[in-house]
Amino acid sequence: MLAVTDAAAQAIEALTSQDGQQETDGGGLRFSLRTADDASAQLALAVTRQPEQGDKVVTADNGAHVFLEQGAAEFLDDKVLDVQRNNDGEIAFALAPQQA
Repeated sequence: MLAVTDAAAQAIEALTSQDGQQETDGGGLRFSLRTADDASAQLALAVTRQPEQGDKVVTADNGAHVFLEQGAAEFLDDKVLDVQRNNDGEIAFALAPQQA
């Protein structure tokens, strides 16, 4: 199952707070798998108030939630969600393989 680093969990918590979605409301970050016109799969990412029916829910140690649509859950099963900062200090979510 997808692992979430502490840094990613803090970023999710900050995003859901900014969007007016307090942790008690169950808001989180949702990954879904979309098929593009050329039949390639792309991950879509959104801040949402609650999981959709059938989503798998990953809860980080700090209580931050990640909702995974079925296809995204399979794709991300062996990944770690983390954050990286660019030269301007802005953060972006990043995926890496889990260490065995």
